Amino acid sequence: MKLITAIIKPYKLEDVRDALSSVGVLGLTVTQVKGFGRQKGHNELYRGAEYQVDFVPKIKLEIAVNTDRAEHVVETIVEAAKTNSIGDGKVFVTPIEQVVRIRTGETDHDAL
Repeated sequence: MKLITAIIKPYKLEDVRDALSSVGVLGLTVTQVKGFGRQKGHNELYRGAEYQVDFVPKIKLEIAVNTDRAEHVVETIVEAAKTNSIGDGKVFVTPIEQVVRIRTGETDHDAL
């Protein structure tokens, strides 16, 4: 099993969610986060004054999938979230050792 964590632009959330639904992803967790990468924030104008925004708003998605589906899910996220501009985000894939569904006690693949 794999945990796929994707950091994407907020306005791409619906596109990514729709794309993931179309490939059979049944659930995901979404968190609003802030951060920066190579873009190092940006300047904005507010009431005539320019100021530096150090942390850029992003969306963090977490999706648990069976190992054999992980690559296809990553490709789907990348295709749906890509804008070809700086700050598109990143996707991380990490192993999952155990999953337990709290309601039923099912474990591992059955819990996904």
